[in-house]
Order: sequence, then C-alpha cells, then structure tokens
Amino acid sequence: MSVVTSFRATEGLIATAVFSATDHAMMAEALRLAERGRGIASPNPHVGCVIVNAGRIIGRGFTQAGGRPHAEAAALAMCAMNGESTIGATVYSTLEPCSLHANSRGPACSDLLINAKVARVVSALHDPFHGVDGAGHDNLREAGIQVEIGLMAALAADQLKAFLKRVTQHKPWVTLKVAASMDGKTALANGESKWITGDDARRDVHLLRSKVCAVMTGIGTALADDPELTVRNLPGDNRGNDALKIERQPLRILLDSRLDVRDGMKVLEGGNTMIMTASDNKVRAAALVAMGVEVVCVPTEPVKGKVDLAAMMKMLAKRPARALNHIMVETGAKLNGSLLEAGVVDEIIFYMGPSILGGSARGIFAMQELERLRDKIALTITDQRMVGGDLRITALVQNKQLL
Repeated sequence: MSVVTSFRATEGLIATAVFSATDHAMMAEALRLAERGRGIASPNPHVGCVIVNAGRIIGRGFTQAGGRPHAEAAALAMCAMNGESTIGATVYSTLEPCSLHANSRGPACSDLLINAKVARVVSALHDPFHGVDGAGHDNLREAGIQVEIGLMAALAADQLKAFLKRVTQHKPWVTLKVAASMDGKTALANGESKWITGDDARRDVHLLRSKVCAVMTGIGTALADDPELTVRNLPGDNRGNDALKIERQPLRILLDSRLDVRDGMKVLEGGNTMIMTASDNKVRAAALVAMGVEVVCVPTEPVKGKVDLAAMMKMLAKRPARALNHIMVETGAKLNGSLLEAGVVDEIIFYMGPSILGGSARGIFAMQELERLRDKIALTITDQRMVGGDLRITALVQNKQLL
C-alpha cells in the first residue's frame, strides 16, 4: 500500500489517502484506456475510467472522438448495456469527473456518477480547467460519495501534460521532431535528405502525428520538400495487426510570414490547413480562404519585425474553432532555432540515423552563436530506444539559461 498526499489550492487543505494494490491495478487500467483517446479527444483531455463492483470490473471507458462522450459516461454506458449494477461501486478516473459549466455539451460526469449511486471515486488528478477546477469533486462529496485524489498522479500528469499546459499556462505543448545523422546533420549541402532515417522511423513519425492536435512546418521547408503533413502508413500494433486505423488527421499549420505558398502545393490540398502570416496581402489571403484554408494574421516582434512566435503559440492555444493542446513541428534549421530561442519548445524528439554526413552538411538548429557555455539550452533525456535501425531520443527542453 502507498500513501499519496495531494493539495488543492482552492480548498486550502491537504487530503491524504491510502491506496491498495487493487487501486493501483485499476488506475493502471484506466491510464491504459486513456491512451486510446489520445489525439482523437482533443481539445478535451484524453481520460480513462474503470468501474469496479464486488471485486470485478463492470465498466470501462475513454474519452471518445471530439471529446464526447467523456470516459465516465462511456464506462457507465457499458455497465448499463451489460445490465451491471453500479450501486456501491468504485470508480477510477485519470482526471476529476466534470461538473456543469458554460461550455458543457452534455450532462456532467459527476452528476451521472451520483445518479448511478456509486460509493467511491478515485481520481488521479484534480482538473485545473476553469469550468471544473474542483467543482466535480465537490459535487460528489456533497452527494455523500467518498472522493480520493492523487493515485498515480505523476503518470496521469505526464499523460495529460499537453492539456494541463494549455489550461494552466494558455500555451500548447510544442514538440520538435528532427531526423539527423549521428553528427547532427539533416541534409547534404545541396539539400538532399531522403532518406537519413529508415522506414521504421518514418512510420513512427506518422504514429506521432496521429497523437497530436496539429503538425507545423515553415514556408522554407514547404517550398523545398512540398510535404503533405498528413498521417499515413501507421505501423501495426503489438497484437500483430498490419496497420492501425487512422481516426483523424491533425490540423496542418504553415508558418508563412509573406504568404509565399504556391497554388498546388500538397499542404493546401483537402483543407484542414491553417496559415499563420504577418502579411497584410488581403487579395492573396482571400484567394487562400477560397481554397478552404484558414489564414490568421500573427503579431510581429516590435524590434525585428518577425512573427512573434510566443504570441502565435498563445493564439493557437485559444483558437476559437478548436484550441490546440499539442503541436508537433517538422521543419528546417532556421525555424527550429527560432522556436528554441523564443522559449516555446517543450521537448525534442531526435531520430538519429547510423551515418555521418560531414561538416558541410546542413545542421539541425540555426541559432545565434553562444559566447558562454552556460548559455546553452539544457535538455533532460526522458526516453531512448531503437526504432528499426535508428536511435530515437526524447528530451525535455529546460527553456532557461544555466547559472
């Protein structure tokens, strides 16, 4: 058994709960279920829920495509479909069950659980979203339901890191994806880059795309490579299936300050594309809108006159049509460097091919030269694994200078 202490500032108290091995196993199952909603639930958090009664699981659920139904509602529906009684049951949810708020699109999960006459709710995390922010837990407590918070909280927080960042900091989680040789080169001096990494790594990138809200690139990369930025060729799952189903396509974002994008480019095909620009060319913008492209004018930096990347990210986090929790950037050295220098990158995923391209080849990051080693951008490696013949390294960006 373990003791977990959690603090909720809005309550001004510390709550301590003792969790059993069974509790841990059930929350682990809820976390596993939550992964099935990653990407498709956006902008809602991908949540998992397990309902247990008389020592056995009677309901499972995860947040569905478009964010509805929520995990708890889906799990309760499974119980009802199978004729299972929820009276006196224990509910394990990876995030606080919601309460009614201004943006609610259906009954609140906390109300559904109250109506189901469950006895106990175990949440991994408090939900900081302003429309919930403890109100769901309060609703349950007021109905006499035992509420315990904090079980496997670190794992749940990591799973929901993009959603949590958006609702607490009003910024999306930004992942840079780079493919390079072992000496940190992304292409030859003449621009040739196909292929530094192998088929397995490229399929893995498509799997990453399927889990994010949007994929971003810069106009330089778009003009040079004409990428589609879509999800294709997903790898098979661990049960031996040939390919995973493509549930949705991420939004495609093109950073194009002067609207240099050409008609006929793949990123313009099929809609689902947003262009972030600093241009005031209303004629060109109108032509792009007529093609089904969303064009958004972004503020510029007062000194350099370039797109204000930090302001752009905040705009994307508050996008009226659908706020973006997680953005993956696949671009060239110039924009990679600018994003790092702007302090908007949260993590980098490196795919390192087993080759050396030499000193004249193109690098990963075009940045201002450092004069002091202490000014380096610090990384924390969180994962490393082989993907086919290539090494994949995931690292968090510290986003502050070392002292």
